[in-house]
Amino acid sequence: MAKTRTPETTAFLQTVEAEAEAVAQFAELLRLEQSALSIGNTDELPAFAENKVKLAVHLNALSAQRNAALAAQGFDADRTGIEAWCAKHPDEKDLASAWSRILSLAGEARELNRLNGELIQIRMQYNAKALEALQGGNNSLALYGPDGQSTTSGNTRINDAV
Repeated sequence: MAKTRTPETTAFLQTVEAEAEAVAQFAELLRLEQSALSIGNTDELPAFAENKVKLAVHLNALSAQRNAALAAQGFDADRTGIEAWCAKHPDEKDLASAWSRILSLAGEARELNRLNGELIQIRMQYNAKALEALQGGNNSLALYGPDGQSTTSGNTRINDAV
């Protein structure tokens, strides 16, 4: 026997399932970003950032829609509200499952984002060290100035030897 859902419950379920799918897409995007960072492919980072912003806007809209549906049904418009809704509607396993998926994927996305931030910091430190080495580190071996002209400091051994 098929369950009979109210139109409000059906719309609520569709919103929560859409939110779960969007969180899954966000987590997948973070995994792809992590792969690119791991192999040093930083050229794709602007596209990842743009896509993350788009998905975040979409997620915020779905979250607002979910919270409005909760409030319209007399529940708090937050995590406590959806958990109370699920407790009041124990037969709505699909919605409880979608909510559980959201929580799980959001935790995964949070960890992926943290790790990606660390990878970016490591890459930035590497780049800073490489730049320092190219610039001669503390100008101890400044053969050329920023203008491309040779420096005339008499304290440099190479200059003294010439």
